[in-house]
Amino acid sequence: MNKVLFFAHLRDVVGEESLMVEASGKTVAELKAELAGKYDLPRLETVMTAINEEFASNDEVIQDGDEIALIPPVSGG
Repeated sequence: MNKVLFFAHLRDVVGEESLMVEASGKTVAELKAELAGKYDLPRLETVMTAINEEFASNDEVIQDGDEIALIPPVSGG
């Protein structure tokens, strides 16, 4: 199992700070597509992903026990 952490507006859309999902063997892109479909998440192509607190590309393969963070772009002023 894998823990997926959601930040900013993604947390609001999902309604949870984190979820436990089975993502082992999937790429980051596959996980994003699955979550986007299930939770109607907007524009995940702009979302940065970290696996175990290290930024990861969309073709990175997720291992069992990895913690995945989805971090949308942030603007401020």
